[in-house]
Amino acid sequence: MLRGSWLLLPGLWLLGGVSCLLGAAGGYRRKVTLQAVPGSNSSSANLLHVRAVGRNDTLHYVWSSIGAPTVLLLYTRSESSALRVNWTKLLSASPAGAIWIEPPGSVVYSTAVVFTKVFEYNGANASALSKGQEEPFYPPYDLAGFSWQSVNRTVNQTALTARFQGVDPGRAFGNGTISFQVTAYEQGGRDGPLPRLLHTANSSKVEFIMDKVAPHGNRSRFMLEVVTVEEKGGRKRLQSVRSIDDEYTPTIFEMAQLVSESRNNSIGPSFFQWKTTAYGSREASRENAIRCRYRPLQTANRTLPGPSIAHAYFGEDLGRSHHIAAINISFGGEDGEVYAEKGYLSWSALLGFGTPPKDAFSPLVMAIVAVALGTPVVLLLAGGLVVLFARRKRHSQYEPIN
Repeated sequence: MLRGSWLLLPGLWLLGGVSCLLGAAGGYRRKVTLQAVPGSNSSSANLLHVRAVGRNDTLHYVWSSIGAPTVLLLYTRSESSALRVNWTKLLSASPAGAIWIEPPGSVVYSTAVVFTKVFEYNGANASALSKGQEEPFYPPYDLAGFSWQSVNRTVNQTALTARFQGVDPGRAFGNGTISFQVTAYEQGGRDGPLPRLLHTANSSKVEFIMDKVAPHGNRSRFMLEVVTVEEKGGRKRLQSVRSIDDEYTPTIFEMAQLVSESRNNSIGPSFFQWKTTAYGSREASRENAIRCRYRPLQTANRTLPGPSIAHAYFGEDLGRSHHIAAINISFGGEDGEVYAEKGYLSWSALLGFGTPPKDAFSPLVMAIVAVALGTPVVLLLAGGLVVLFARRKRHSQYEPIN
């Protein structure tokens, strides 16, 4: 028993050190509230506000399905900053200025992520899309034209979650639904369900869900268009971060992320991050994983199609006043039949402020490595002690001949 404990000591010491580091990283807390914004009699006027108060600052996440599903990320240098909404203006044809933060001038950074369209294409040749070849596309689905249920029904202030669920009024999706599940965090940690995203107190999660959506063809694949709005002078940069750590998300070795970048090429204060995998069942598992691919970031001559709450906060002429970029994320390749079998797809991403979380070797993997590397050393030392002890014992039994 003692000998086995000695062999495990290097791994246990390392495991304890890593656990302490993870505990310290997750120690920063924010006081978070999540609620539907009242003030409109329309059940479809969905506006969700996540307010995360820290030390001398506040993060505001404003989610909405008014127009295209959108989230605003607003960072203020004030613990008392508050969201204000002019509902009459917001629901009008000219919503510019309908959303603002008080006190005026407290916002030091702002950005937006807009989910504009879902594309469906023929995936008979799964490798064609990744090689830049065009596949036959069906007419796209404009999410701004969907009918969305009241988010107020799904708000869980204890779990800090809410869901926007929409249907296509034209019934092109049959009886299927598209949802955006929102989760806020008070402190750093790691999600329980796959893909077990590592989050911070400065981030919020969105889960894109397709449920029972009827595809047009037997080999259909789907693609989500994501548009980002960045302040003038900044831009988004697409990065691919690879890892050999396979414990948290088996077989997935890539994290993709859009990070804001300032003119001096330093990494800016926001990120949109996802693992390159989706899942074809409510109970996500390795067996129903669906590979995600993404095309290069599109930045040239981009405009933001309306309407959305991005126009309500930033103004109407976003093409001139802000930097707009778009990326398409496709779900399924050779493994695309998972959706055809299950009729379900979920994909998760993080939106946050500051440096994006970075996966390191997990405590279990590091402990295994430490034991694997430490065991030969321990055995060598133990062998040396045994030899030394045997030699001393032999010398102690020697009797000189008179």
